[in-house]
Amino acid sequence: MAEVAQMELLPASLVAQQTPVRQSENRLSYAIFADTHITAEELEPIVQAVPNAVAAALTRHAYYFVPLTIGETDETMVAPGYTIDLGDRAMCHRNVQFDGADCIFISTRLMQDRFALAFEFFINVGHHFVEAAGVPQSFCDLAWSQAVADVRGETSQDSYENRRRALDRSRNESPGARMAERTFSRLDSRGDQPITSRGVEKGRIDEKAKSSFFESAFSDALAIYMLSLTLDFNYTDLREREYPLLAAPALAERLRHVAALFPPNPGYDFQISYRHKF
Repeated sequence: MAEVAQMELLPASLVAQQTPVRQSENRLSYAIFADTHITAEELEPIVQAVPNAVAAALTRHAYYFVPLTIGETDETMVAPGYTIDLGDRAMCHRNVQFDGADCIFISTRLMQDRFALAFEFFINVGHHFVEAAGVPQSFCDLAWSQAVADVRGETSQDSYENRRRALDRSRNESPGARMAERTFSRLDSRGDQPITSRGVEKGRIDEKAKSSFFESAFSDALAIYMLSLTLDFNYTDLREREYPLLAAPALAERLRHVAALFPPNPGYDFQISYRHKF
């Protein structure tokens, strides 16, 4: 208890006000506060891995790397160090509005290694880019073609659930509804009142879930792409128990598409190596 009493929590707004903000070469703003267990030299290559075109959409965002972020009340608090009790109460990140900017506080001491910290950062960057700039239509077309082809798995729980909900309407149709569709198709082929398969499909899709699927799938792909620019990792390192991972060839197709949209910054290289059969 004495250890906890000696650790004074600070309002995140005060940390944002008093901590100098740096700019990486890609113009992305970030700051380091207190005992994060990561140096500026270690963090800079992670921040700079964000492609210039992505960073350009995040001019009103600043990423604060702090030991622990506590979000138990409406006011976000920051711990300048680590204790077991505070670690149990902390969250991976918390967004705070301050002085007209979106400040994102990331708990570095909750991350076990550089991989975990980088991925947490890139996941936030991916979500914020989607909020600021949306999802490229070309990526939507690619992801949806994979979904309707029933390609196995997805890149996150959100993507998996949103994709499932988007397609559930068609998969849960009654036999009578499917018979009606085939009847309409025969009428269309005879030249009667045209009812296209595209129109029928649109009526079966949960459009809200479909849009959410595009957003989550793209932010996932962007985060994984940026992670691949920062360090080498095995795709199975992203595996979680709640859902099956997207089939490796499908992920590779998405990542190559993202790389074409947002080429790596100078000094970074994008490469996919097939070492295992998933």
